[in-house]
Amino acid sequence: MRNLLDIAAKKIGQEYILGSLVPKNDPDYAGPWDCAEFASWTVYQLSGRLYGCANNAGNPANADAYTGYWKRDADKLGHIIDVALAAKTPGAFLLRFSGPGVVGHIVISDGKGGTIEAHSHKDGVLRLKVALRRWDIGILVPWLEYDHSEPDIVVAPPAGPIYRWTTPPMTDAMIGAIQHKLGITSDGIFGKKTFEAVRAFQNGQGLLPDGEVGPKTMKALGL
Repeated sequence: MRNLLDIAAKKIGQEYILGSLVPKNDPDYAGPWDCAEFASWTVYQLSGRLYGCANNAGNPANADAYTGYWKRDADKLGHIIDVALAAKTPGAFLLRFSGPGVVGHIVISDGKGGTIEAHSHKDGVLRLKVALRRWDIGILVPWLEYDHSEPDIVVAPPAGPIYRWTTPPMTDAMIGAIQHKLGITSDGIFGKKTFEAVRAFQNGQGLLPDGEVGPKTMKALGL
């Protein structure tokens, strides 16, 4: 799927704004992007079809893309693959689910353990690595053709715990330290208020505003 990667790579360096709405039928669109809009735009450029949008049969000029719709389409339309296979498949997508208290994220695999993605306000569209990050599934858009001939890739998991809003909520002494750094009540429970405070901090720092505290957010907090 080198063509999809070529399309995506031309947008590296452009601006990221969470919640941006991208006209999928504009090949010259130059930002701002968010992750799902970027992913759905690339699919439309290659195929002329919508995927991961609220209404995939709607007007591509104002179709709203969202990681939750990407999960919906992966479940209903296919094709779900594991993360390791996605990491070695050029043009596959890697998805972290969205949901209550969770902001999803989606990236394009370059087939060599790297990504092209609309990442954050600070970084915009750029290349990163698949490894040491939390992913739920890989996705192949069913009407696109893929090359599976790349060598296998070992996808290392995150180097340490990722603190986030779950059900039941995570509890840990480190969460109390995170809360203290954020200037909120330090009870050691990662709930809605902590999630919101983390997202606000990430936005202020130009980080990916996913509400999760992994290595980059920990470093930014001084922990």
